[in-house]
Amino acid sequence: MTDTSEKPADAANDKVGVVIVAAGRGARAGQADGPKQYQRIGGRAVIARTLEAFLSHPKTGAVAVAIHADDRDLFRQAAGANADRVIAVIGGVSRQASVRLGLLALREHAPGRVLVHDAVRPFVDAALIDRTIEAIGERQGSLPALPVADTLKRESAAGMIEETVSRTGLHAAQTPQGFPFWPLLAAHEKAHHLGKADFTDDAAIAEWAHIPVKIVAGSPDNVKLTWARDIAMADQRLSGERPRFPDIRTGNGYDVHAFEPGDHVTLCGVAIPHDRKLSGHSDADVGLHALTDALLATCGAGDIGTHFPPSDPQWKGAASRIFVEHAAKLVRGGGGRIANADITLICEAPRVGPHREAMTAALSAMLGISPDRISIKATTNEKLGFVGREEGIAAIATASVVFPGDVPE
Repeated sequence: MTDTSEKPADAANDKVGVVIVAAGRGARAGQADGPKQYQRIGGRAVIARTLEAFLSHPKTGAVAVAIHADDRDLFRQAAGANADRVIAVIGGVSRQASVRLGLLALREHAPGRVLVHDAVRPFVDAALIDRTIEAIGERQGSLPALPVADTLKRESAAGMIEETVSRTGLHAAQTPQGFPFWPLLAAHEKAHHLGKADFTDDAAIAEWAHIPVKIVAGSPDNVKLTWARDIAMADQRLSGERPRFPDIRTGNGYDVHAFEPGDHVTLCGVAIPHDRKLSGHSDADVGLHALTDALLATCGAGDIGTHFPPSDPQWKGAASRIFVEHAAKLVRGGGGRIANADITLICEAPRVGPHREAMTAALSAMLGISPDRISIKATTNEKLGFVGREEGIAAIATASVVFPGDVPE
């Protein structure tokens, strides 16, 4: 049997040890997004918020976290940098077994006092931790609790009310529960070796081991996340409190095509009479090619050549609206909404102004957005470079897309 005789705390380190219980499967909260302690509320894992409350408290020291053997990667991902600040131990088959293993992991730190807390109570605050710590004595534990407010009924085997139970003196227990470290560890070790494994919390083990426990004021905010609806309500609560960073993405595109003999150019979906045309495998619509790249950039989907290789003969002479509509479909498939499209055509000729309205209408149809969200501009290159020598046309495009959710932290 492990030696758990009472030992003095390190005088140079009077910090309070902490055991956080996080080895459960949380079946009642649903498993679609993993065990409940790893589900996200307000953009962060439940357990990450719980850890932060204790790691940031000035009176706490070593923190042991009891996790499930299958959750090593989940824990490290959820805890982030804090994973290296705690002692992660593999928990047992029950809450009681996990607490015992967490206590054993703290033995070498020899804390005089210890707190035991459920990972799925992420709203514990510093004031509650303080109250719990202050009530711990040399042979006395402390338990935050709330007086029972609801009328209690005892049910009969037939499903009928058997009696009304007086709620006088009844309290709903919370965590963290605080104890002198060595007496609590000794109580857990004794229960373990006697095969007593039916204690639902540490105050119950303390009661069995004749360790008195003082009740301190709990907090109505310190709720335990048990059901799927608890997770949803916690997420809603935190999402309303935290700053929001909308996921707005901007993509840029650039394209250029040289002139060759012909009788018109196609720009932004509109055929414009001209003494030459643009050279390209498709219709060489330089404006739409730049816009396609800009849209693809907002969802990390490569560039126009990725989706429509110029070496593929099926795109010879193809209308470039096909490319734009494909890119817009990818954006919408990811939940994005196109907020704005801006194209600047750089050329000495032809004149773009007389065709701007038709171009805007064409783009509005391709993108499924209103004309006031589309900007088409033209400028010359002041007779400089290949554009200035009227050897070709260049285009720059910018697209803004709003995706659901927030920018990840």
